Amino acid sequence: MALFGNRARAPAGQAPAANTTTTTPTTTTKRRWGLGRGGGFGRGRQHTPYAMHSRPSFGQWLRVTWLDILTMVAMGAIGLGIYEAKPAPTRSFPVTFSDGEIVWPEFGYPLRKEIVPIWLAAFLASIIPIFIILVMQIRIRSFWDVNNGVIGLLYSLICAAVFQVFCKWLIGGLRPHFLDVCKPDLSRVTTSGLDRTGFQQIYFTRDICTGDPDQIDDSLESFPSGHTTAAFAGFVYLSLYLNAKLKVFANYHPAMWKLIAVYAPILGAVLIGGALTIDEFHNWYDVVAGGIIGTVMAFSAYRMLYASIWDWRFNHIPLNRGVAFPYTVGNGDLFDSTFTRRVGWGTESFAGGTTNGVGNGYGHHHGKHEYGYNNGAGYTNGAGHTNGAGYTNGAGYTNGAGPAANGEYANPTMPRRAVGHPPEQMV
Repeated sequence: MALFGNRARAPAGQAPAANTTTTTPTTTTKRRWGLGRGGGFGRGRQHTPYAMHSRPSFGQWLRVTWLDILTMVAMGAIGLGIYEAKPAPTRSFPVTFSDGEIVWPEFGYPLRKEIVPIWLAAFLASIIPIFIILVMQIRIRSFWDVNNGVIGLLYSLICAAVFQVFCKWLIGGLRPHFLDVCKPDLSRVTTSGLDRTGFQQIYFTRDICTGDPDQIDDSLESFPSGHTTAAFAGFVYLSLYLNAKLKVFANYHPAMWKLIAVYAPILGAVLIGGALTIDEFHNWYDVVAGGIIGTVMAFSAYRMLYASIWDWRFNHIPLNRGVAFPYTVGNGDLFDSTFTRRVGWGTESFAGGTTNGVGNGYGHHHGKHEYGYNNGAGYTNGAGHTNGAGYTNGAGYTNGAGPAANGEYANPTMPRRAVGHPPEQMV
């Protein structure tokens, strides 16, 4: 596969190292229990942190990813087992009053065909984001961006799915078409159990149902919506990815189509969830709960794999498993991994490889500084001041080290706010 080739990709702003397959950061080697060289479990050495600017071999990739793969398989098996299990709680429900009026008409809707089947919702929520991530590589061209993007998406989808099936199994609820599926027959009431209990003895259990047992089980597991959980887990994640790669909410005025691109996945998730209230497969609160679960998982997964969610300076940068990201602009691997090329984004000059303060912000002059933005980053990537170095008429943020050899991060310190820094740029 091309993605697992050995072609090196130099980090932005520095020449490729002589050996682009591995890096040798100054870290202490530790012994730990894990996957040994022979493929078995045993006591072995911790793997050297990999370089984000090069493509690993399949074996190298597997050595840093096998635990995630094993965890995903285990979580998938647990989720499938819970999904196939019978509903845990015994729910009581009323049928009719003494005059024949339905007590809860909101659960008496007819059983209809789903507008969006669950398999289609899960398919769209996974395939569309993966396709978009691959399309973004037309410009980004980074194996590790694809790796982090897809693995983060799987984190979101799998964790959200397992979370919601546990809620369905242990909490559940009545679907809007429950009574139509149940087909209650009050003549089946027995003197034992929970039938004809509660106030005025109008509450019953599924013992009075005469419908298909599998449909009855399904109609007792309405909360939360699995369709909506999957849709929001996949499409909210995609929205965060697009915002980071297109720099929609960043340091310049983007075109309107980028705003549409960021919110189109959100619209898709809302439409999938809303359709479930039309075909009467879910109550509105089931849909809201599924949306919340999916959104929380999407945000959590994205932040695990990328350097930030809200900070536009770093939210496009895939994180390394073995090296801490320093949070200094222009320092580290894949700082140029954006799709957009506006105002210098995605270029080596923006990643800190040139002088003259990058020179892509407005109001930036060689001898006279207004309040130019130094391409919006507000940082310097070298020790000296070069034509303003950061935000003009202010020190901006300084790194003082620049990229280290072999694409590893250097000077892992948090940036400090300079005196006189324009407050409107602190986002």
